[in-house]
Amino acid sequence: MWGTHAEDKNTFSTAVAELAVSSLIEELELTPKPGLVDKQNTGAHKDLTVQLMRASAESLWDTFKEIALISYDRFPEQSLREEIAAIGRDGEKTMFRVTGGINTHKGAIWSIGLLASAFSIGKGRFTTEEILSTAGKLARYPDQYCPVTDTNGKRVIKKFGVKGAKGEAQQGFPHIRQFSLPMLNHSRAIGLTEEKAKLHALLSLMAHLDDTCILHRGGSDGLSFAKEQAAIFLISGDFDLLNKIDEEFIKRNISPGGSADLLAATLFLDKIGKMQSFNEVSNEYQLI
Repeated sequence: MWGTHAEDKNTFSTAVAELAVSSLIEELELTPKPGLVDKQNTGAHKDLTVQLMRASAESLWDTFKEIALISYDRFPEQSLREEIAAIGRDGEKTMFRVTGGINTHKGAIWSIGLLASAFSIGKGRFTTEEILSTAGKLARYPDQYCPVTDTNGKRVIKKFGVKGAKGEAQQGFPHIRQFSLPMLNHSRAIGLTEEKAKLHALLSLMAHLDDTCILHRGGSDGLSFAKEQAAIFLISGDFDLLNKIDEEFIKRNISPGGSADLLAATLFLDKIGKMQSFNEVSNEYQLI
């Protein structure tokens, strides 16, 4: 049992930060990931390394803790949306200081930040569906303090008419709900290893998501090619194909960064689910 309300909030928020950062590192180290930085190579990224990505993830620990702390036992409302957005923008500045101006986890700050806030609103008691729904409700509130900037993502959304990370969140992360989490659980159920189950979850995202990172680099042709290759892999179940797809993605400068962000968010939700299940059967150890 916890002590005071303040102690509960702090302990809970610390746990949320640990789950968030470990999810980012877990996504990073998953190998092989076509076009993405992993333990095998740097994919289509000449300016990134595993070490830099790990340092970036670790630098966001305080960001996720502050988001959880300020969201604890609150309601999903305009004021909270703007408060966590301000924390997220500070987190982006920290990330850019660590990476020398390279965008490593901006999308993940947005997606996992919203999910962490939703989880904290429910004080750790929300189901996965409730977390996704609450995160979507938060994302639909406008942020009047958001600076007006012309980003790659905004240009892609305008040019290709896709919803992007913002639209994905506002709809309650449908690609996580419909594809990556079910695929992760199904892959485990049929006896695949954890690594292979997570790779299946990633490729299920790649096969369906209109990934703005791919569109930015490769246009519609690049996106169609990536979706096609991901679908071929999922149908075949041949993990040797991943290295060949990786080679093709590198040649074509394709990086499914949006899918990687959603995979990290998927792993975050998965860790929450495991933690909740453990707490239901354990009287000795309680994290929430």
